[in-house]
Amino acid sequence: MPELKLDDPEDAEAVNALRMGVLRLSRRMRHLSGDRTLGLAELSALGTLARCGPLAPGELARKEHVQPPSMTRIITLLQERGLIELTPHPDDRRQKLVAVTDQAEEVLEASRSRRNAWLAGLAAELDEEEWAALRDAAPVLHKLAHL
Repeated sequence: MPELKLDDPEDAEAVNALRMGVLRLSRRMRHLSGDRTLGLAELSALGTLARCGPLAPGELARKEHVQPPSMTRIITLLQERGLIELTPHPDDRRQKLVAVTDQAEEVLEASRSRRNAWLAGLAAELDEEEWAALRDAAPVLHKLAHL
């Protein structure tokens, strides 16, 4: 594992460029949400549930890196919109499991399609070498996002 030193000008510059690039790209992508009534936190929670399957609210909060009271608000909003359903936990009667509905799957697919098309349009502006570097970096960025 490399040892990054922020007092090393090259490492500091690379980390700063990565931070700025990810933030700006994320900010631009955030504006592509078709459903303006859902925020980034709600879409992220839906995406996690779609990927991981039904989760207890506390587990979902941990995966989303939010506090349980914040997740309670997110769950309430998503349930009111018909995007999630709560079912009894099979092992703990005191808990519920949160799962996406078919409507949520449709919302997520539309959002993914719109964002993928936009990102592909940007990537089409890159030359072959830049696209190859970005394609190779994609799994690393994904790993960083989930550390």
